Amino acid sequence: MIRSELVQKLIAENPDLTPRDIEAIVATFFDEISAQLAANGRVELRGFGAFSIRARDARTGRNPRTGELVDVDAKRVPYFKPGKEMRQRLNM
Repeated sequence: MIRSELVQKLIAENPDLTPRDIEAIVATFFDEISAQLAANGRVELRGFGAFSIRARDARTGRNPRTGELVDVDAKRVPYFKPGKEMRQRLNM
């Protein structure tokens, strides 16, 4: 499912809200998750899962096209850990 499909599904399930309102709600939801992660925070949605940040150390990588060694800088990457209820639903 992509973002526009999510918005369309929410519009269909909530006819009392305008499409513009639903788009604003979805945008705010994703913006707040991104802002919290950017501030080294954690976002936990009970029954769904938790978003957090993991640090990756600098390393030497390899260019797959040329085989040349390249330096890869240290970085922070988002990480998602599914909640217990989600894992149970996926393994029914």
